[in-house]
Amino acid sequence: MKIQHGEGRFFVAGDDKDLAEITYAADETTGDLVIDHTFVSEELRGQGAGEDLVKAVVDKARAEHLKIVPECSYAAHQFKKHPEYQDVLSGDGSRSS
Repeated sequence: MKIQHGEGRFFVAGDDKDLAEITYAADETTGDLVIDHTFVSEELRGQGAGEDLVKAVVDKARAEHLKIVPECSYAAHQFKKHPEYQDVLSGDGSRSS
């Protein structure tokens, strides 16, 4: 499974459609990466694709010295499941309005 990077997203490409995708955007105020969507197709479910995509964003944030706001429920769950991601978690993990 090869994870590719596009504008505001990491994805696993299939023949005619993406098999998995995670999307994020930079918060205009803080610069934090806000993960707003994660999708894994039926054919990749249970193979760790979603976890790999979250890790790709975590690695990007570490490399660029950014923080992450896991807005989508799947990403939020991964941050709870992986305490080693706490170094890139923004604040309490929720967006302040």
